[in-house]
Parts: sequence; C-alpha cells; structure tokens
Amino acid sequence: MDLIQAAYFVVAILFIVGLKRMAHPTTAKSGIVWAGWGMVLAVLATFFWPGMENFGLMLLALLLGSAVAWWAAVKVAMTDMPQMVAIYNGMGGGAAATIASVELLKGAFENTGLMALAILGGLIGSVAFTGSLIAFAKLQGIMKSRPILFPGQKVVNALVLALTLVLGLSLLWNDATASIVLFFLLALLFGVLMTLPIGGGDMPVAISFYNAFTGMAVGFEGFAVGNPALMVAGTLVGAAGTLLTVLMARAMNRSVWSVLVGGFGVEQEAGEVKGSLKPIDVEDAAVMLAYANKVVFVPGYGMALSQAQHKLKELADLLEARGVEVKFAIHPVAGRMPGHMNVLLAEAGVDYDKLKDLEEINPEFPTVDVAVVIGANDVVNPAARRPGSPLYGMPILDVDKAKNVIVVKRGQGKGFAGVENELFYADNTRMLYGDAQKVLTELIQALKRL
Repeated sequence: MDLIQAAYFVVAILFIVGLKRMAHPTTAKSGIVWAGWGMVLAVLATFFWPGMENFGLMLLALLLGSAVAWWAAVKVAMTDMPQMVAIYNGMGGGAAATIASVELLKGAFENTGLMALAILGGLIGSVAFTGSLIAFAKLQGIMKSRPILFPGQKVVNALVLALTLVLGLSLLWNDATASIVLFFLLALLFGVLMTLPIGGGDMPVAISFYNAFTGMAVGFEGFAVGNPALMVAGTLVGAAGTLLTVLMARAMNRSVWSVLVGGFGVEQEAGEVKGSLKPIDVEDAAVMLAYANKVVFVPGYGMALSQAQHKLKELADLLEARGVEVKFAIHPVAGRMPGHMNVLLAEAGVDYDKLKDLEEINPEFPTVDVAVVIGANDVVNPAARRPGSPLYGMPILDVDKAKNVIVVKRGQGKGFAGVENELFYADNTRMLYGDAQKVLTELIQALKRL
C-alpha cells in the first residue's frame, strides 16, 4: 500500500508540473507529455489497489478508450477541438458520477460524511456529463447554437434542481436502489435543462464551467473512496476550471450566473446603426495591404470554420517579406473555447511573439495602417462601448481606431449575440465578402502580382 501511495504522490507531481507547463504555448507540448506519463502511472498503480477486481473489464475499457482517443487525435480537425474538449470533459464527469453510483448501490459507505461527498460528486458529475453533451451537440451543429427557451423554463429548472437536492439529501437516511436511480436520472436531466438556454457565443464559458464541475466531481469522489490520485487531479482541474470560468466571463463583462441562466444570444435590437456597408474587391485590398507599414490581423471563428489559418500565415509572410510589420490580435473569447485562435495559429506556424492579447494590442490600433478582421464579430463591435447595447461593457479589440479596416466575412449576418456590428458601417471599414480561405488565397495571388 505504501508503494501505491508513493506512486500516487509522484502522479500528483507530474500532474502539477504538466499543468504548469501547459500554461504557456512554448512549453505546452512538454506539459502534455508530463501529464500523460502521470496518467500512465496512475492507471498502473490502480491495478495494484487493494481489493481491485475485474481486471479483464478494466483492460477492455483501456483498449477501447485508447482506440477511440487515437482515432480522435488523428481524425478530428483542429477546428473541431472545442466540441472534442466538451465531449472529453463530459466523459470525466460521467466517470465520476459512475463511481458514485456504483459505490452508493453497493452500500459501501459507513461514514455519513464520505457518503455525502459521494452524493455531491455524483450530482456534479452527472450535470457536467449531460451538460457537456449538449454543449458538444450545439458546437457540432447537431442542435441549434442559439439558446433554446420555453415558457416557465427557469421555474422548471429550479424545481428539478430542488427535487434533485432533496432526493440526494434523503439518500443519507434512505439509500434504496430506486431512490439512487431516480436521483441520478434527475441530475442528468438538470444538466440538459441547464445547458439548453446557453447560446453558442457563451460556449467558451460553459465549457470552462463544466470543466470545473468535472474536476470538483472527481475530487469529491477521490475523498469519498480514499483515492489520492483522484483527490489531486480533481482539485487541480476544479481550481483551474473555476479560475478560467471567472476570467472568461470577465472578458465578456458577464457574470457566470448570467451566462448560465440568462438566455443571452437571442436576437436583440442594438439601436439604429448609422452609415452603410462599403464593399472592396481583392485587388484594392491587396494594394492597401502591400503599401501599409503596419498590419494587424484579427482572427475569429470564421477563420476556424474555413480552416484558413495556414493561408493567413502565408499572407503574413508575404507582407513581412515586403517590409510590413505584422501582428495578430487575439481576444480572450474569440472562437469557441479559450485559446482557440492561439492553437490554430500555432498549428499554422505563427510565432507566439506575434500573438498579442487585448490589453497589449489595443493601445497600438491608432497606429495601425490596416486591421484585417477575419471572421470575428462581437469581439470587435464598437456597440460594446454604448450604454443600452446588449454588449455594453464587454472588452473589445479597438479595431475601429485603426486607419483602415478590412472585414473578411461570408455574408452580412450578425454575431452570436444577435447585435448589428457597428464596425461594419464605419467610414474607415471596407467589406471583403467570401469564404476566408478563398479570400486569403486570392489576396496572396494578388500580392504576388504586384
């Protein structure tokens, strides 16, 4: 037993070092390796846990899980990483809930405190599981990304949650099989109901929130069954997920509560927008870029959807070869998950030093000759500065302060918030319509002809 505890202690160190190294893009790969070896050691140590049985089923589960993970790593595109993260995160919550259900059905808890932790972990894990499944469905396009609302929704959600909590509390005195099964069914249902009103624009916060939930559930189950690896891993993930959720909500000037229950994302009026949309053709846009001194690219989900990051890197290289200073402005909630744009641009080979966050790049926009917005919308909308707008107070990239703005966009649709983008109507903005990858390819060809 002492050797197993020592192994779990080493696992904890590997997890902590891995998490620390994953915090920076230049060391992220090695951080994944550290954490990966920690997971390998944790799995091996678990086989030697006293009283462990069903080794055949454990090996079968490992083989199946490894096969699915390998297939996903090879086949899933970088643009689909957000929904992959959501579904994997949900599996963690589901695993924690399964541990809780098995232990409760076995009647393994003589200590009321440990049983309470198992019940709490089961509740949180179940919500994280089904909530993450709905998030996956919305991101994958299986469900509409807009908030799904119905009359009396908040009341229904509150009643389901209250009934789940009361039933969970009653399990401390009446742990009948039927009560346990009903408790988990209600918890799973609440995860669905809780996620339906969350719109696609809020999915980065929702994913972070459910990540924190999964960590908490795993941690609670670790304390309940006396497993140090689960305690450490769950606590780390829960703390990191909670911090990330708060930071993401703050980046949108929203409270976590408003994200979870507000139904934000329904079509809303943003007031009268002055000006007109002014299109530009590829040749003129290429000339504007070629003779600029400083260009800033602002990527968004449209770039990810078009998988245009490699073309963007090629365009940036061409401009730099002409002596143009090139930078990339990254909003904290651009894309579908935290760090989405960073991951895509890093995959394309863009130097990390050229990626500038909101606080760093905003003071530079007045000196930028051309800002090129590629598929971003709400995060560059000046309406966020206007009281009365649904976006009011949300920190945005000050793209409108650049001398010239080119917006690469497939059409004239609004962003996830359903608010008309005032940047598109500004005097210094020109609209370059088309799929991002196709437009960037044409810009590259036009630049080469100059």
